[in-house]
Amino acid sequence: MGINTERDIEANLQIGPTDHGMVRLFIEAGELEIPMDFDPEEAEEIADEIRAAAQAARAVKG
Repeated sequence: MGINTERDIEANLQIGPTDHGMVRLFIEAGELEIPMDFDPEEAEEIADEIRAAAQAARAVKG
Protein backbone atom coordinates (compact mmCIF):
# COMPACT_ATOMS: atom_id res chain seq x y z
CA MET A 1 0.00 0.00 0.00
CA GLY A 2 1.51 3.31 -1.02
CA ILE A 3 0.95 6.70 -2.58
CA ASN A 4 0.26 5.14 -6.00
CA THR A 5 -2.25 2.56 -4.73
CA GLU A 6 -5.71 3.54 -5.95
CA ARG A 7 -8.64 3.30 -3.54
CA ASP A 8 -12.37 3.54 -3.95
CA ILE A 9 -12.87 5.60 -0.80
CA GLU A 10 -14.82 8.83 -0.73
CA ALA A 11 -13.56 11.48 1.70
CA ASN A 12 -14.18 15.12 2.51
CA LEU A 13 -11.28 17.49 3.23
CA GLN A 14 -11.76 20.82 4.98
CA ILE A 15 -8.94 23.29 5.65
CA GLY A 16 -9.13 26.36 7.82
CA PRO A 17 -7.82 28.28 10.81
CA THR A 18 -8.74 27.34 14.36
CA ASP A 19 -9.52 29.75 17.17
CA HIS A 20 -6.16 28.75 18.71
CA GLY A 21 -4.05 30.09 15.83
CA MET A 22 -3.50 26.73 14.20
CA VAL A 23 -4.33 25.50 10.70
CA ARG A 24 -6.59 22.46 10.72
CA LEU A 25 -6.89 19.83 8.03
CA PHE A 26 -10.08 17.93 8.80
CA ILE A 27 -10.61 14.68 6.94
CA GLU A 28 -13.92 12.85 7.07
CA ALA A 29 -14.42 9.44 5.48
CA GLY A 30 -17.57 7.62 6.50
CA GLU A 31 -17.48 7.19 10.28
CA LEU A 32 -13.82 8.23 10.47
CA GLU A 33 -12.90 11.83 11.34
CA ILE A 34 -9.27 12.97 11.46
CA PRO A 35 -8.49 16.49 12.68
CA MET A 36 -4.86 17.45 12.04
CA ASP A 37 -3.60 20.74 13.50
CA PHE A 38 -0.43 22.51 12.35
CA ASP A 39 1.21 25.75 13.35
CA PRO A 40 1.26 28.32 10.53
CA GLU A 41 4.90 27.60 9.62
CA GLU A 42 4.22 23.86 9.31
CA ALA A 43 1.11 24.61 7.24
CA GLU A 44 3.18 26.73 4.85
CA GLU A 45 5.70 23.88 4.50
CA ILE A 46 2.84 21.50 3.69
CA ALA A 47 1.46 23.98 1.14
CA ASP A 48 4.91 24.15 -0.49
CA GLU A 49 5.03 20.34 -0.66
CA ILE A 50 1.57 20.27 -2.27
CA ARG A 51 2.66 22.86 -4.85
CA ALA A 52 5.82 20.85 -5.62
CA ALA A 53 3.78 17.65 -6.00
CA ALA A 54 1.32 19.42 -8.32
CA GLN A 55 4.20 20.66 -10.45
CA ALA A 56 5.71 17.16 -10.60
CA ALA A 57 2.32 15.68 -11.50
CA ARG A 58 1.99 18.15 -14.37
CA ALA A 59 5.39 17.05 -15.67
CA VAL A 60 4.25 13.40 -15.66
CA LYS A 61 1.08 14.26 -17.59
CA GLY A 62 2.81 16.57 -20.05
